Amino acid sequence: PPPSREFQPAMATEGAKRQKLGPGKPGNDATCARPQQMPVDKYASFQSWYQIPFDAKWPRRSWPERQIMHAPRWCSVDLRDGNQALINPMNHEKKLRLFCHLLKLGYKEIEVGFPAASQTDFDFIRYIIDNGLIPDDVYVQVLTQAREALIKRTIEGVRGAKNVVLHIYNSTSELQRRVVFKQGREEIKKMAVEGTKLLKSLADSELKGVNVRLEYSPESFTGTELDFALDVCEAVCDVWGATPENQVILNLPSTVEMATPNVYADQIEWMCAHISRRDSVCISLHPHNDRGTGIAAAELALMAGADRVEGCLFGNGERTGNVCLVTLALNLFTQGIDPKVTYNDIAETIEISEFCTELRVPERYPWAGSLVYTAFSGSHQDAIKKGLAALGEELWEVPYLPIDPQDIGRHYEAIIRVNSQSGKGGISYLLESEYGIVLPKEAQAEFAQVVQRITDSSGREISAKEIYDAFIKSYIELQEPLSLVDYEMSKGSGQDVDVALDARIRIGSETVDIHGEGNGFVSAFVAGLNKALFAPSGMHFELSDYQSVARSHCKQLQSSEAVCTVRCHALTGGQRQGAPKFGAGIHRNTTTAVLQAVISALNRIHAAGDTSLFSGLPSSAPSAA
Repeated sequence: PPPSREFQPAMATEGAKRQKLGPGKPGNDATCARPQQMPVDKYASFQSWYQIPFDAKWPRRSWPERQIMHAPRWCSVDLRDGNQALINPMNHEKKLRLFCHLLKLGYKEIEVGFPAASQTDFDFIRYIIDNGLIPDDVYVQVLTQAREALIKRTIEGVRGAKNVVLHIYNSTSELQRRVVFKQGREEIKKMAVEGTKLLKSLADSELKGVNVRLEYSPESFTGTELDFALDVCEAVCDVWGATPENQVILNLPSTVEMATPNVYADQIEWMCAHISRRDSVCISLHPHNDRGTGIAAAELALMAGADRVEGCLFGNGERTGNVCLVTLALNLFTQGIDPKVTYNDIAETIEISEFCTELRVPERYPWAGSLVYTAFSGSHQDAIKKGLAALGEELWEVPYLPIDPQDIGRHYEAIIRVNSQSGKGGISYLLESEYGIVLPKEAQAEFAQVVQRITDSSGREISAKEIYDAFIKSYIELQEPLSLVDYEMSKGSGQDVDVALDARIRIGSETVDIHGEGNGFVSAFVAGLNKALFAPSGMHFELSDYQSVARSHCKQLQSSEAVCTVRCHALTGGQRQGAPKFGAGIHRNTTTAVLQAVISALNRIHAAGDTSLFSGLPSSAPSAA
C-alpha cells in the first residue's frame, strides 16, 4: 500500500535507528545499486502557474544592471524567528546574552520576541525595557498576528520602550488561502486591514511618547499573486497613514523558497515599481533558504530595490533556516562596502551563537567555519604562500583568500594545513612560519616526498610539529654511514688555494682523518672527502647547489642559527650516477652548518641505494640496506 500522507510530528529518540554503510568486507555485500527514477510527476514548475508580467510601470527588469553600493538596514530575528526553530528554545539567560551580543555587533533593529505567544518572550521584553538595556538608537521589534487579543498583549509587552516596531502579519498565498484558511482574497485582505486598524488605535492610545513603526508581512509573499500582494499592502499603508516621515515597513518574505533567486528579485522590483507611495514605505526582505539560495536571493533583491534585510546569525531558522546575516555582511565587506555591523571577532560570535542555539557552525560555513581559511591542496598552498609574500600595504590580494583572516579575528597559522593532498608549498610554508627553516624550491620538492609517504600511510592530517620532526630525522639526525666529528681550517698552500681544511669523519665504528684544499672551505671539504673516501674506488661526488640563510623569525626560534642546504650527486667516469640528493645542516656557526649539510647529502645518497659511491668505504660501515 502507498505510504500514509497523514502528518506525523518527528520524534527525536535516543534509540533512533540509522543505517550505516561500512567498507566492502567479506560477508558484507557491498554492491553498487542501479538508480531508480524519482517521482518527478508529483511536482510542477513554480513558473508554470505564477507569472510576473511586464507592463507600463515595469516595462523591463533593470536589477541585473545594478550593483549593491551600500549596506541595507539590518534586522536580526534571532530572538524570535530563530528561537522558534530551536529544539530547545532559549531561556532568559541565553536570550539576554544573545541580545547583548547583537548590540555589540551593531544591529539597530532587533526582533526580540512574540510576547503574546510566550510568557518567556513577554517577561524577557519587559526585563530589557524595565532595566534600561535598550540603547536610545535601537528599535526593538515584536511580532503579532492580526488578532485582537494578541495585539492587546503585544502592546502591553512593549509599553515604556522608546523605539518599537510593531510587526503584524497574515498569510496571503494562494495555497494557504485555498488549503489552510479556505477563504477568498477579500476575507484575507480584511484580516490584514482590521488588524492594522486595531494596532493603530491601541498604539495611539497606549504608546504615547513612543516612536512606533509599523511592519506588515504578507506571509508567504513569494506564493502570493503580485496583484493581490500589492492590493493588501496598499490597504495596510492607507490604514496606517504611511508618509515619508512615517514609513511603513513592507516585509516581503520568501517564507518558503519556491523558485530561483532571480524570480524573487523580479517580484521585489515589480512591487517597488507598482507601490503607489514608494517614498512612504521601506521594502524589507525576509528570505529563507529552502533551495539553498537564500544569500543569492537577498543580494539580487537588494539590487532590485529593497531597503532592509531580516535574518539570523549563521542562518538559523525554520527548516533550512533564514538568510545568514553574517554571510551577507561579510560579502559586502569583501567588496569594500561598510556593512555597518562589526564581525572583528568571529570566534566570539560563533561561541555565543552555539551556546544560545545549541546548534554547531559547520567547518565549511562561509566566512566563519573552522576550515574556511585552511588550504590542503598543494597548488593552493603554494599560491597562498606566494600571495602573502607579495602582499602590499593597501589592497588585500591573496589567491584563495578573499578576506584577510585577521580582519575577523582569525590567524595565519591556521591557513595552511597538510595532508595527503598537499604539496611542497604548504609544507615549506609551515616549516618557515613555525620553525624558521627556508628551503630552496628543489629541496622543498624532495622533502615533500618524505611527508607524502607519512600522510599516505597514516591517512590523516600531519601537524607542523610532525613535519619538523620528519625534516630533522631525514636531514639533520641522519648520521650513517658518515658523521662529522670535528674540523680545523688553515691558510692554503698555494696561490690558487685559499683554504686548507682538516676534518675527522666517523664511518661506522671507525674514524678517518681527511685533508683537502680549495678556494673556499666548502670546496676544500669536498676535495678532502673525495680524495680519502671515494677516489680509491673510482668514484667522486660534486656539489651543485648551495644555500645558506639565517633562520627566519618564527614562534619556535630560540637563538640565531644558520640553515644550510646543499645538493650533491655521485659520478663515475665523469657520468652522473643515481639521483642527486639534498642535505641540510642547522648550527649557530655557518661553516659547521654547511659541512653538516654536505655530510647529510652524502648520507641521503647512501640511503637511496642507487649509486656505488660508497662501495669503497671500510667494511664496518653500514650498508644501504
